[in-house]
Amino acid sequence: MKTNYATGHAAEKTAADYLAKNGYKIRQLNWKTRYCEIDIIAEKAKVIHFVEVKYRRTSAQGSGLDYITPSKLRQMHLAATAWAQENQWPGDYVLSAVELSGQDFRVSAFLADIT
Repeated sequence: MKTNYATGHAAEKTAADYLAKNGYKIRQLNWKTRYCEIDIIAEKAKVIHFVEVKYRRTSAQGSGLDYITPSKLRQMHLAATAWAQENQWPGDYVLSAVELSGQDFRVSAFLADIT
């Protein structure tokens, strides 16, 4: 039985592989500060994507994307702004999300811009 940490890490790795196969350059996984975190930071066409990864083994409690609430979007925006300032990123950036499901961590949805 996998721990929540191991499951989350496996889901993030699968999501990063999916993004890479679709032309995104993975810049960083699990960027954290004391106040916020970003699952995946990826770049495509000179735009940074701050990607939230949501995994659900089953849809019994709704889809993973259902858990990206207005509060979560505010947290994501805070984290994106912090990363952009820390890295002096002069370009565009968006908030994105990857949903994975099932025991095989299948990508069931990708939203390139959830803002």
